[in-house]
Amino acid sequence: MTISTVIFDFGGVITSSPFEAFNHLEEERGLPRDFVRRVNSINPDNNAWAQFERAEIDAATFDGLFRAEAQDLGHDLEGEAVLAVLAGAVRPAMVAALDQLRDAGYRLGCITNNVPSGKGAGMARSDHAAAEISAIMARFDHVIESSKVGVRKPDPRIYQMMCDALGVVANECVYLDDLGVNCKPAAMLGMQAIKVTSGEQALRDLSAHVSDGVLPA
Repeated sequence: MTISTVIFDFGGVITSSPFEAFNHLEEERGLPRDFVRRVNSINPDNNAWAQFERAEIDAATFDGLFRAEAQDLGHDLEGEAVLAVLAGAVRPAMVAALDQLRDAGYRLGCITNNVPSGKGAGMARSDHAAAEISAIMARFDHVIESSKVGVRKPDPRIYQMMCDALGVVANECVYLDDLGVNCKPAAMLGMQAIKVTSGEQALRDLSAHVSDGVLPA
């Protein structure tokens, strides 16, 4: 079936990966590389991070629960420090691609696992950044935030919610995410899933699924 819709993750796709910021934090604190990811990989459906992305706990509770999880792994790291570096830098080429896709008639969606912290869907830490992200979000036909709907990727329900909201079926869609675990449910539903490792790679792979000339070669 012809592709009519492109659905994006936000952090790690439209913006730089938060894992880069986590690595900088780990280096500053003298922690093992990818320690934050290790904390979040244990009990991934019900740990502090998962609960916060579903808005089941507030920021203060997350701060303490995450710290306890980190201490269980032998290191001290408060959750607030992780939240402080969470918002990545916007990738201008990805924003330009949104405009090019819209101009070509594609439907656009955004599914983001986020937390009720910071300013707006992108969890910005300043008014300027929040305004920039708000302008990006306005380009999408529909946005689903885990912290607002109480469902988070990789739960298959969140992808179907997007299809229902846009009035499309899964095999009309391309889905982009920087986490393979989030790409798998999209692919199982019938979407063309692209695992993003860089902005350049994402656009290169996406161009293979849309009409010729829509995105720069």
